[in-house]
Amino acid sequence: MVDLLLAGAARLGLTLSTAQLQQFDRFTSEMLLWNQRMNLTGITAPEEIVVRHHLDSLTVALAFPGGLPPGARLCDIGAGAGFPGIPLKIVFPSLRLTLLESVRKKTEFLTHVVALLGLDDTSVVCTRAEEGGQDPLHREQYDIVTARAVAPLPALAEETLPLAGLGGCVVAPKKGDLAHELASAGRAISILGGRLRPLLHIDLPGLQDQRCLVIMDKVRPTPGPYPRRPGMPQKRPLQ
Repeated sequence: MVDLLLAGAARLGLTLSTAQLQQFDRFTSEMLLWNQRMNLTGITAPEEIVVRHHLDSLTVALAFPGGLPPGARLCDIGAGAGFPGIPLKIVFPSLRLTLLESVRKKTEFLTHVVALLGLDDTSVVCTRAEEGGQDPLHREQYDIVTARAVAPLPALAEETLPLAGLGGCVVAPKKGDLAHELASAGRAISILGGRLRPLLHIDLPGLQDQRCLVIMDKVRPTPGPYPRRPGMPQKRPLQ
C-alpha cells in the first residue's frame, strides 16, 4: 500500500514523508471503521482506496505546476468522506482548508478525522454549497474551490464559482466524455464570472474512464442572485 501511494504520488510530481504516509494510513483506517456504521464510501479495498480516493484527490495538484500556493484558502464542497480536501491538506499542510458538507453525520466524521490527523487551519461546516455561496463568510473568499463527484458541470459551476474570489479558480476532477457537459455549461460559467481552461487530462495507472480536471478561473464577480436557493442549480441548470 505504501509503495502504491508513493509511486502514484511520484508520478504526480509529489514526494511524501513518513509522517504523511502515516496520516494517509490513519485516515484510511478510520474511514473504513466509520464506514461500518454510515455510508462514507462504496470503495473498501485498500488498493482501490489508494488509487480512486487518495491519488485521484491529489491529481488536483496538477492544476498548479509549482504546487498549491502556500497558505492558499481552499474550499472543498460536498466533501463527503474528505475527498479531495483532506489528501490535499496532508500533502500541502499550509493550506487553509474548509470542508463544506450538508450531511450532519458526515461532518461528524470529518471533524473527528481532522482532529485525529492533527490538521490545523481546517474547518468543517455543515451547509449546502448554495447556502455557503450566499454567506459573506464564504462568498468569494477562497483561492481554490474543489468539488469531486458532486454535479454535472452547469450545476457545478453555480455551486462553486460564487465561493471563489477574483483571481481564484475551481478545480473539479471529472471522468468520461464531457463534450455535452462542456457545451451546455459555457453560458452558465460566463454568467457566474468564470472562464473555462482547456481540459487537463490525467494519466495515472488505475485511473481510467478518461479522467481529467475541469478548471474554471474566476475572472469577474458573481452576480448577486447566484447561487440560487439549494437544489435549484441541479433542478434548473443555467442554460
